[in-house]
Amino acid sequence: MTNKKNIKYTEDPEFGLDSRYFSKKEQESESIALMEARLNRMKNVSKDQIIQAKLMQLKLKMEDYILRPNCDSRTFFTEFLASYIDTIYSKRSSFAQDINISSVYLSQVINSHREPKDEFLMKLLVHSEKAF
Repeated sequence: MTNKKNIKYTEDPEFGLDSRYFSKKEQESESIALMEARLNRMKNVSKDQIIQAKLMQLKLKMEDYILRPNCDSRTFFTEFLASYIDTIYSKRSSFAQDINISSVYLSQVINSHREPKDEFLMKLLVHSEKAF
């Protein structure tokens, strides 16, 4: 018979989980309780908090990209732009209307068919300052 005090705890390096469970059933019940707690907490999160978290995630991705030694691809700008717009707006045309550009031009920039003009970048800068 094993005693809880005499068990040595080990950590799984791949998942960061420890072996505190005595049975598979105990592990499953703990997993279910954790998932229920997460779902209850997610129900209480407002839409604004979700948007703010997604924008922060995008900001961290952009900072990570800038810190890379070989950051020469222009596709990242369009990916970041699309992610930014899709986080805040349900329709890209609404964003285009808010910054006073045509939705066709925005689509061409996002799909890398056209280079963004300086005026567009300035409007994007002003809009992002308001969003953050």
